Amino acid sequence: MPPLAILLLVLGAGMGLSVEAGLLGPLGEQVGHLSATLSIFMVGGLLLSLAMVFSRGVSLDSLFRQPRWQLIGGLLGPIYVVVLTVTTPLVGVGITMVGILFGQVGASLIIDHFGWLGSERRAIDGYRVGALVLILAALWLIH
Repeated sequence: MPPLAILLLVLGAGMGLSVEAGLLGPLGEQVGHLSATLSIFMVGGLLLSLAMVFSRGVSLDSLFRQPRWQLIGGLLGPIYVVVLTVTTPLVGVGITMVGILFGQVGASLIIDHFGWLGSERRAIDGYRVGALVLILAALWLIH
């Protein structure tokens, strides 16, 4: 996939997360935070199940042969969505997303620097720290 297409795909996914936060906040206030979170995963699970039915080369057998620590993401997803559901009505979509972005970039820099979780090692340098500081400044400015 060309780098520009990858960048556009990632930007689109980020935009989708903001829309998701905007939808989840009010839904969570109306039906409860855990119910709203469950609805997101039920709809997503249904869509992924349909996609797997019509996809070629999909194998659940290989999934269950992987090291169990790689499945921890299944625990982190609902926590993330509950946090979106709870915090968005309190501070708004912008602050919620920039705060999450700061946490994501900070953790990503550490993961890349040490090559954790199977990632390629990419040293933390001044540019990366500068980007993290700018995200923190953005969070402060919009708060």
